[in-house]
Amino acid sequence: MYKSSITKFLEKESSGGIILVIAALCAIIIANSPFGFYYDQLLSTLVRVQVGELDVAKPLLLWVNDGLMAIFFLLVGLELKREFLEGELSDKKSIIMPGLGALGGMIVPAGIYIYFNINNPDTIGGWAIPAATDIAFALGVLSLLGSRVPISLKIFLTSLAIFDDVGAILIIAFFYTSKVSMTALIISGLCIVALAILNKRGVFEKSLYIMFGVIMWVSLLKSGVHATLAGVILAVFIPLKCEREPGISPLKTMEHDLHAVVAFFILPVFAFCNSGINFSGISLDDVLHPMPLGIILGLFIGKQVGIFGLCWIGIKMKITELPKGMSMTALYGTAALCGIGYTMSLFIGSLAFEDGGVGNVLDERIGILIGSLMSGLLGFFILNKTLKAK
Repeated sequence: MYKSSITKFLEKESSGGIILVIAALCAIIIANSPFGFYYDQLLSTLVRVQVGELDVAKPLLLWVNDGLMAIFFLLVGLELKREFLEGELSDKKSIIMPGLGALGGMIVPAGIYIYFNINNPDTIGGWAIPAATDIAFALGVLSLLGSRVPISLKIFLTSLAIFDDVGAILIIAFFYTSKVSMTALIISGLCIVALAILNKRGVFEKSLYIMFGVIMWVSLLKSGVHATLAGVILAVFIPLKCEREPGISPLKTMEHDLHAVVAFFILPVFAFCNSGINFSGISLDDVLHPMPLGIILGLFIGKQVGIFGLCWIGIKMKITELPKGMSMTALYGTAALCGIGYTMSLFIGSLAFEDGGVGNVLDERIGILIGSLMSGLLGFFILNKTLKAK
């Protein structure tokens, strides 16, 4: 009976979001306890892996952010490929509205942040932080409403988050890279060629793809291009179908295998390592500093205005139409819910201010926590009032 209860919990859509919340709360509690010093020391611990002349040495926090998150982006890439080939995004008509929403949900929040930080070269680099949406948290909140949520709303939210992930990947690739090493990039390019050959020849042994993926990750880590992109690139070449074995899908198998690992280990570990804010000495002035204020308003106001506004314009101009079973009020509530930027916002924040070190990323995390909490509460309140019981 006890085992059955655990199984049922893990199968719920909300469970991943609940575990994320628990991990984040644990980090905050520890950071504000007498054990806060040990928490910081743990994240600062240098971890070195050396094979011959190849030496990779990083603090534990960066192994989580650069290593474990590459696996997260591999899962994101697999989901993107499947959706575009045979999922909800394979129908061009069904992608217009979530595409518009994602576009507005990135541009307006980024614009709000830039407005508050345009004259500060130390903080302007965080412009993309409020442009992100945390699909795990958003779906977790949505699932609390149970059977009242129409399937069209779930599809819209998931599709919008997928486009949001595409935008985040492009932002990381083009804006959050450091000085580039051509030698390492050439090695990465050779790995991509090898992966393309494997895909072209119909090879479906996942171990070969993973081997070249790991080599590509190490080379990107050394290149200056952010290493997590290796996960997305690898996903592009994982075959959806196998001609020799029609019933086998390497992509779907890998996606299935990674889903629980990412939801119940990688993302909670990431949240635990990045959420430990020490609130001692923090005043209202710190919260109203242009950086956290830009993030709070970007997530809470920018997401609502950007997503709902561009979707409304698209509907009025007859470019798209409201999905069946959804009302304009439900659309607005969903737009508010997308202001939960938590995991992806923290990740982009770690890239934007990684030169500041483990102890100097306080401002953006305050803004992310407050903006995401406000958005989640408002989105839940609106949808709870709007959706009728079945």
